[in-house]
Amino acid sequence: MILDRLRFLLIGPPLPTQQMAHKRLNKIRALAAFSPDALSSVAYANQEIYLGLVIAGAAGLSLVFPIGLAITGLLVLVALSYFQTIHGYPSGGGSYTVAKRNLGTLPGLTAAAALMVGYTLTAAVSLTAGVEAIASAFPVLWPYRVESALLMLTVIALLNLRGLQEASTAIAIPVYLFLFTFLPMLAWGALRLLQEGMGSLTSVAPPATEPLTPFLILHAFAAGCTALTGIEAISNGVPAFRPPEARNAGRTLIVMAILMAALFAGSASLIQAFAVIPRPDETVLSALARRLLGSGPAYILVQVSTTLILAIAANTSFAGFPRLAAILAADGFLPRQLTGLGDRLVYSNGIVLLTAATAGLILLFGGDTHALIPLFAVGVFLAFTLSQVGMVVHWGRERGRGWAAKAFLNGLGALATAVALLIIAVSRFVEGAWITIVTIPLLVSGFLKVRAHYQEIASALSMHGLPPPLEVPPRPRVVIPISGVHRGIVDAVNFARSIAREVTVVYVEVEPGSGERVRQKWEQWWPDIPLVILPSPYRSIIRPLLDFLDETDRQHNDGQQAVVILPEFVPARGWHNLLHNQTAWLLKTALLYRRRRLGFQRVIIDIPYHLRQ
Repeated sequence: MILDRLRFLLIGPPLPTQQMAHKRLNKIRALAAFSPDALSSVAYANQEIYLGLVIAGAAGLSLVFPIGLAITGLLVLVALSYFQTIHGYPSGGGSYTVAKRNLGTLPGLTAAAALMVGYTLTAAVSLTAGVEAIASAFPVLWPYRVESALLMLTVIALLNLRGLQEASTAIAIPVYLFLFTFLPMLAWGALRLLQEGMGSLTSVAPPATEPLTPFLILHAFAAGCTALTGIEAISNGVPAFRPPEARNAGRTLIVMAILMAALFAGSASLIQAFAVIPRPDETVLSALARRLLGSGPAYILVQVSTTLILAIAANTSFAGFPRLAAILAADGFLPRQLTGLGDRLVYSNGIVLLTAATAGLILLFGGDTHALIPLFAVGVFLAFTLSQVGMVVHWGRERGRGWAAKAFLNGLGALATAVALLIIAVSRFVEGAWITIVTIPLLVSGFLKVRAHYQEIASALSMHGLPPPLEVPPRPRVVIPISGVHRGIVDAVNFARSIAREVTVVYVEVEPGSGERVRQKWEQWWPDIPLVILPSPYRSIIRPLLDFLDETDRQHNDGQQAVVILPEFVPARGWHNLLHNQTAWLLKTALLYRRRRLGFQRVIIDIPYHLRQ
């Protein structure tokens, strides 16, 4: 079919389940798959620190590096904590698994909701920040930020639908291009700093519009904590690594943390040291690159690589969100469809769900990174805190070798992230953090309702207490709705006569006089089977038939409802369905979802007749 061919063209042909083991990632590809968000957060985190401090003038901007250094220390602490999580829980699941097993179901679901919100917002922020990075070099793109972000989102989604290896292979190029352009730029900046000395913030900083207060400093710190987003992705995706999974994941996490610290602390120090002040239509990292490299090809390359890694930073969410959704679905807290692997051995439904949610955020906030930033740090740090508290409980239960030191490290991390969470929630509440604070409990409530539904279904389908079945059930009564006398009903009539003790055929007369023509033709072929013609003055087919079924069931009062056999012809080509009114499908839907009557279920049997052309 045309749709199948299009799907194969976009995402590739189906893969056999046996290839699942071969789809795992080595450390090089895993770093590309799981680190873009963490590495690229240097772009918008530094931007947010700058925007938070510039209103205090030179006095505020003089704290860019100290705040960056404090966040770097927090980053190292969180990375060490998740290194322990990887080895404590090598099956993946990250914060959700750790919190659920050690703190209980409700904290676990809270961590899961926080992570899902964080993943969605991370994808939106990364894409919009990527557009802003390239628009800093080419200002003509500023009016088209939303369209550009949605285009990049579509490309990332298609790459992930093709499969994890394909996505990581394609993404590896921008990741390593960013590292091989940005790190040398920082090294060149350090060399230039030794030669030229420190710049003067007093002479270039805009005049202060607000005084430098402890609250303003904490606000800037909270904004910069977005640099830690994505650091938990590797612990959530341990099963995607090649064996030995935990060891490979742990080493990859350490490399990623070192790179994050170097990028973030290095750029923050140079921004302050060179007294970098960007234009209104420019990011602070673009201004830093222009200061160090000029406006030539080297600057353009840095901006392009920054744009690319910010664009694919959304891939961290695409690597983590579907896996977390699948784990939650397997536990009964999300629809079961999210556990199924698609044609390319990836969680396709989770990828589609994340794509739709991310697109909604981009449209809702007009592609503005600064408007999105306050929303997602709350969820990320809430998940950090619950995970690390859970690990403290875990080590206390295990009491293995060095458990006290491990528990202390996780406890210290939990304390640090809890303090950061409080600062973020308070300082950014009015700016949008309240949306996340409200959304997380709503998601948890939704998780619980989904599980309650599945539990109700399991109870309703249980065989417990069911009486033994009758040895010989009575033959049913059958009703066959027809639209006319043609070949498409022959198989249905023959099947009905083979199973039923009583067969009734029903024709709903929408057009006056058509019923008599149908009766004359009917009696030529099946004179022994009664035909009932139902007038329909309001041109409805469904309602007269349902009323007829209810009335005949009441009249017979034989302990069962009539079986409905639906003759349905199937066109030779899919698009031919658009040329027919789908009455059988509408009737089948109405019967299937109608509540039981007289205490009995109604059986519905579909008899297809396939057209050849």
